[in-house]
Order: sequence, then C-alpha cells, then structure tokens
Amino acid sequence: MLQNIKKLYGIGLSASDGEIGHVQDFYFDDQNWAVRYVVADTGSWLAGRQVLLSPHAFGSPRQGGKFLRVNLTKKQIENSPSIESHKPVSRQYEDEYHRYYGWPCYWQGDGLLGPSVFPILEIPAKPLQGKSNTANGSRSKQADVHLRSTLAMDGYRLEASDGKIGHVCDFMMDARSWAIRRLVIKTGHLLSSREVELSTGKVDRISYDESTVFVNVTGKIVERSPLHHVVSDEAVSAAVK
Repeated sequence: MLQNIKKLYGIGLSASDGEIGHVQDFYFDDQNWAVRYVVADTGSWLAGRQVLLSPHAFGSPRQGGKFLRVNLTKKQIENSPSIESHKPVSRQYEDEYHRYYGWPCYWQGDGLLGPSVFPILEIPAKPLQGKSNTANGSRSKQADVHLRSTLAMDGYRLEASDGKIGHVCDFMMDARSWAIRRLVIKTGHLLSSREVELSTGKVDRISYDESTVFVNVTGKIVERSPLHHVVSDEAVSAAVK
C-alpha cells in the first residue's frame, strides 16, 4: 500500500513515554528514493535543535490515529547526537547517529535500510546525475549530497523529454519499505488540471539549481499516467497490519 507523504506532514509523533512533536519533513536518498529520516519538529521541548528519526524507529509510516508511534524514549531522543538545523547532514554525523542507536547503516549491504533489513532494491540501470562515492566512506566528513527534502521538492517543475508538463505536488511512499515509488504530478492549466502518478523509475535526473525533475518519457505519456487518488488512512492501516 502506498501512502501520501503530504498527508503525514504535521501528524503527531509519540515516543514510548510521551509526545515529542510532529512530522515536519522527510529526507530521502535521491539515488534509490528510499526515505532515510523523518524530520521532527519538537517545538519547545528541544528548541533550536533538529531531530532526525530513522525508519528503524518506527513500524509503518502510518499506523492509524493521530500519532506515529516512535519506538524510543524521550530520553533516548534527547541524548542522541545533535545536528543543527541550518547544516546539511554529513556522513560523519550519520555514522555517529547509527552507532548511538545500534542500527545498521543503510549504505552498507544491499537492503533498503542496511544489510538484511527490508526488501533488496534493484540496481538502477542508470543512476541519477551526480552520483557520489559515499558508500566507500571517502566522503565521510562531507554532506551527503543525495539526501533531499520532500518538502523542498514540492512544486518542482517536471520536464518531459519534449518539454515542461507540470510540477511535483506529492510523493507516494511504500507503507512497508519506506521507499518512494511514485511522484504525484499536477498537469494542465488551472481550470483543467489533473493529478497523475508517475513511477520514480522514469526520473532521469534532478536539478536542484533549476528546481526541476527531468524524466525520460514524453509529456503525452505523463498525461496518460494513472490518475492520483488520495488513499484513506483506514486503507493504509489495514494494508500494513
């Protein structure tokens, strides 16, 4: 079952011993579209500090009710490695973060979230532009250039092989594996617009300077893609049980 990411913005986060804030954003790996972190807005509890929560801390990304349950205590989260909100996520920070929680590192092994964890992804036939060598650790102290914000990408133009066709307005994430499977694209003009779902496998590259997603299909193919339907919370909850 696929989950609308936009519907998760603002949903409450509940640790094992109390509320800790709400979902602010998602950071995903633009090489394989795997969600790496939920960005939590903790309000006044941990003011001035950005809190990242790995999918390892959750069950499914939608469990019904008004909160996502986090399988950690507030103290564990408070004592976790701190990262300043204005700085990008570095591999050095991620090393420290995963060691603190004892979770496998997603850049090791073939699993979506690390060795022998979650389904194994197919190797992309053509990696997106800007592939780096973070997997071998040679960029350990630099920012992970492939961690991107879903919130920041909302509104990016979609450029088909024959010209602009619309813009990104949502993401559809697998409720079991935390992988973004489809982009929701708004096409057409204001009065005749429609939303369609396009597989992330059609993405050729992403230009962050141009705020544009380039796909390797024509605009006509995009327009003929399946229509987007918002999935109900009840349907997602039933599918992940």
